[in-house]
Amino acid sequence: MFTPDPIPRPTGPPASSTPLGDYLNQSPPGSSAGYAVLPRSLAEAMPLPWQHQMRNLLAEFHQAFGHVQWPVYRVVPSRYERLANLDDDQLAEVGCTVEVGDDGELEYRMRDGRRIEDPEQHQVLVSCLDPIPPRGAQPPAAPPPPAW
Repeated sequence: MFTPDPIPRPTGPPASSTPLGDYLNQSPPGSSAGYAVLPRSLAEAMPLPWQHQMRNLLAEFHQAFGHVQWPVYRVVPSRYERLANLDDDQLAEVGCTVEVGDDGELEYRMRDGRRIEDPEQHQVLVSCLDPIPPRGAQPPAAPPPPAW
């Protein structure tokens, strides 16, 4: 009925107390230091069982945090570019100006006057065309069915 052998302990590292944070810290697509963004067209293209699970998770999330005053977020597709590769509109978008210095070389400066020492290597985030089609456009390829 009872065995005198000790109960085997699970192998591997202990479960994390911050699994979502751990995953998002790996920088999956759509995540940054402050936000995780899901393109609606891709979320709505998920298999129906996934959509049900996502809907339930989001409903619980919004119920738990419904008391928070939520702002309206404006999500802009963006990409990293080297400062030296930007045109005038993009430079204005990131708050940078270009001037000819006393030595005749181009000087890149931020709004606050700080000089960017190496504009060839300095990367900034600039807006770009959204590569993910909106709802109603050609649907993306469906992901494989869940392995449950």
